[in-house]
Amino acid sequence: MSTLNNLKSIALAGFITVGLLIQAAPSHAAGSETLTVAGGCFWCVEADFEKVKGVKEAVSGFAGGKTANPTYKQVTSGGTGHYEAVQITFDPGVVSAGQLLDMFFRSVDPTDAGGQFCDRGPSYRTAIFATGDQKAAAEQAKAKAQADLGQKIVTPVLGATKFFAADASHQDYAKGKKIVITRFGPKTKAKAYKAYRNACGRDQRVKELWGSAAPFAG
Repeated sequence: MSTLNNLKSIALAGFITVGLLIQAAPSHAAGSETLTVAGGCFWCVEADFEKVKGVKEAVSGFAGGKTANPTYKQVTSGGTGHYEAVQITFDPGVVSAGQLLDMFFRSVDPTDAGGQFCDRGPSYRTAIFATGDQKAAAEQAKAKAQADLGQKIVTPVLGATKFFAADASHQDYAKGKKIVITRFGPKTKAKAYKAYRNACGRDQRVKELWGSAAPFAG
């Protein structure tokens, strides 16, 4: 009889463990949200937001266009309607969408409607893609940024749209070790990224606009 009771206890413990695991899965999913923004070169936006505490992942890609599964060449050549964008996955218990949006505005030039820094054209414009609570947070962050900056902000808050991840060669570019040929000569992707970012004047312009409020400009 005691053996039977022991078996029942073991079985019960097993069912409880399985139940806890099943309950834990939705809980983990509920601990993540995504925010999609366009801030010019997606390598830079991705690299910036991966540094933020509470951000789990930042993925470079495209949003806002009409072409399914666009390539980098198609988007930068024009005609697809897409922006270079980054989808940020974050833990709202650590950092809120509102905080990320405040950082976003202060990491770009939201007064420029023609592109960002040295990158010109429609695919390099700024935008926020959001609905519901995130859209309200985006409008609030935009109003605050405009008041702080004292200049008209042209970054639109657009509806949520399908996000297409760019191919693997564009992910984590700022950390890449592969050698690429650039106008600065052969360099690892990481060094090429740093040379590009400096030559493009991104941090210089952001500091000029936002001063000490710029969260990422070195």
